[in-house]
Amino acid sequence: MKCTGNWLDRRGFLSVGVIGGLGISLADMLRMEQARADLKNYESKEGVAKSVISIFLPGGMAHQETFDPKPFAPVEYRGPLGSIETVVPGVRVGEVLPHTAKVVDKLAICRSMTHGEAAHERGTHNMFTGYRPSPALQYPSIGSVVAHEFGPRNNLPPYVCIPNQPNEFAGTGYLSSSYAGFSLGSDPADGNFQVRDLALPGGVDAGRFDKRRKMLDVVNGYFRAKEKSDSLDALDTFYERAYSLISSEKAREAFDMTKEPDAIKDEYGRNQAGMRMLLARRLVEAGVRFVTLTYGGWDMHDNIAGGMKGQMPALDQGFATLIRDLDRRGLLASTLVCISSEFGRTPKINATAGRDHWPKVFSVVMAGGGIKQGLVYGSSNATASEPEDDPLTVEDWATTIYDRLGIVADKELMAPGDRPIEIVDGGKVRRDLIV
Repeated sequence: MKCTGNWLDRRGFLSVGVIGGLGISLADMLRMEQARADLKNYESKEGVAKSVISIFLPGGMAHQETFDPKPFAPVEYRGPLGSIETVVPGVRVGEVLPHTAKVVDKLAICRSMTHGEAAHERGTHNMFTGYRPSPALQYPSIGSVVAHEFGPRNNLPPYVCIPNQPNEFAGTGYLSSSYAGFSLGSDPADGNFQVRDLALPGGVDAGRFDKRRKMLDVVNGYFRAKEKSDSLDALDTFYERAYSLISSEKAREAFDMTKEPDAIKDEYGRNQAGMRMLLARRLVEAGVRFVTLTYGGWDMHDNIAGGMKGQMPALDQGFATLIRDLDRRGLLASTLVCISSEFGRTPKINATAGRDHWPKVFSVVMAGGGIKQGLVYGSSNATASEPEDDPLTVEDWATTIYDRLGIVADKELMAPGDRPIEIVDGGKVRRDLIV
């Protein structure tokens, strides 16, 4: 057999033959090489996000008491709490955010987020996946898509949930379960915090550990030869990543909160919000691509003033410190930080001094990763009941997050039955949010 040119010589044909024997075609090999090159080029770019910290506030955070106060509205709309000036002239936030007010010049506050789902589960699905819920298909979370597109870095899981996967919509959807978030098993705010299964069991040294791994490889190989399924592939992937974590000192250290000075812990706040955000910073600094963390319960149908005063101080301190800490470490430019919730709260205070569910307009916050600083994007009307300027849809918000990571949101992934599904359907990048 003869071919023109020198590209496919005898050695080349032998290499292709070996690859074919492994079930990998030449086209597959070339695609893998191109994917590696694309990832290397992406990670060398300036002004794009290398990691995401997604802070989700379950229950539906009231926008009126936080990032979209209405100081001139009638009291039944304005609510029982006041507002304060920030470092950006003319931009006010709720009185419960004094620390955040000092870093607003690093943030983009989006006051025109909107969707139509007033139930907790459906609104949460929207914000975690970029899709409205469908009875026909389970969509993957943004974190799982990032894990699918980029994979691990520095022997660390690409997607980590602090302290655990917060809900079913933070999962893999139609993607393989190998792209699930890594759950810690305990809270970093606990005094004896340890990540589940990260250390070797007592009496097992590195040599014994390696021997067990080789034995398990033999067993796994037998079952893979007998049956091909997602569960087996996913299990194999989980084992490989677990081995990487346990055998990598750098990976283990990323989760080790004892490495942080007491002064830093005090700055973040020694509570759930502060310690979760501090661990998130440690993880993205070490190489984790997507961290999602949750804090509190924001479904304040009753006594919203008391609820905000009880839960917001820890979040306010921890979030402001996170922004400052990322900035002084040179990480903010490459780390996209988001605050979101499943929806906002009703324009009027109800009979029990709270607010009810309201998806028509609410606020999200973005910072870093090439997002403009000191920006208020969009607006709600005078009573915070609907968008007035630049409504921000779930699809556009998710597409903009993917864009910051270098992921094209209309790329098609394969759902069961070889059905191509776009990562986000119909979203547009909001260029006005980007530097």
